[in-house]
Amino acid sequence: MIDLFEIFDSIISQSRSVDVAESEFRKPLYEDEELLSAYKEWCEECGYTEKKGFIEYCHQYYDAEESKWDILNNDYE
Repeated sequence: MIDLFEIFDSIISQSRSVDVAESEFRKPLYEDEELLSAYKEWCEECGYTEKKGFIEYCHQYYDAEESKWDILNNDYE
């Protein structure tokens, strides 16, 4: 079984920008039927379009990362 979040997180952590991450994610997406099927199912469950689902995940990922730094900065002050 495919762990989409592991794939998403790996691509995002290596890319560090939404545009690059999306490009890297799209490359294998249409070559791997199991990945495509899992992605379509995830998008449907979350209410995302296939075009925007990964992008939305990226934004949530980056927002969560920023929140961690905000908490650390507040603790430091």
